[in-house]
Amino acid sequence: MIKENLKLNFKNLPIILFIGIFLISNICHFLLYLHRINYRKMPKIIENILIEKFKETDFFSRKDLLEFYKNFEPNLKEGTFGWRIYDLKSRNIIKPLKRGLYTISHKPEYRPDISRDILKLAKEISKKFEEVKYCLWDTDWINEFSQHQSSKKIIIIEIEKDFVESLFFELKDNFKFDFYLNPDEKTIDFYIAESKNPVVIKKLISRSPISKRKENKIKFYTPLLEKILVDLFAEDKLFYFYQGTELVHVFENALKNYTINYTKLFSYARRRDKEQEIKQFMNNNFYDLVKEIIK
Repeated sequence: MIKENLKLNFKNLPIILFIGIFLISNICHFLLYLHRINYRKMPKIIENILIEKFKETDFFSRKDLLEFYKNFEPNLKEGTFGWRIYDLKSRNIIKPLKRGLYTISHKPEYRPDISRDILKLAKEISKKFEEVKYCLWDTDWINEFSQHQSSKKIIIIEIEKDFVESLFFELKDNFKFDFYLNPDEKTIDFYIAESKNPVVIKKLISRSPISKRKENKIKFYTPLLEKILVDLFAEDKLFYFYQGTELVHVFENALKNYTINYTKLFSYARRRDKEQEIKQFMNNNFYDLVKEIIK
């Protein structure tokens, strides 16, 4: 009986070996598949841990971020780490506050509504001055941040200095607004303050923080929030209705509700010769928000 079983087992040995090899091969493929799935998921898992770790902090440093990644990649090279930061910024996971300082992007992007008047003007400007740097906005945007809603509205258009006059005459011939070219204090007090539809045209300061938008198939430029805040601070005569305690409210609400790139803000303030003044203003009024940023 035993001899017969042995014969039977040896007779089926090729089949048994085939089945065994087949099972082992498929198990290996299955394990490799699981490994690849986990490997692909690891960056996302690490990203979620990063968000959870830093989301409750106002900001964190480049060093903090490096130490975090080294928990998962002890031999992480500087060049690879630089790409990690670039990737996080490009996908809007983190936002830079200043050089070497970041925050988790849980605050919304500043994207104010565009009025019909702005769109009409933008269409004309983008058509006639397509290759020229410019930006436009109106002071209704500030009502989101101010304590009191102002009924006074001014449209601001800034363009490269060589095109200021050309733009002024181009728009004046095609629109029924009250256009003012580089208005001085007297013009602001006697004319703009009394005008129902004032549009101020002036020179765009070089390297101003602006961005491109597209609305109703019209491409045009608008100022970033960093530029608007500095302009409100620097041009107290033009923006007279947003000064004093109102300016404090505007800044405080802007800093709390949106991520501010302080490098851009202070760089632009420097070009307007207002860097130290605006830093002092912010330190005096909202020290807790900026104490680690302004040093």
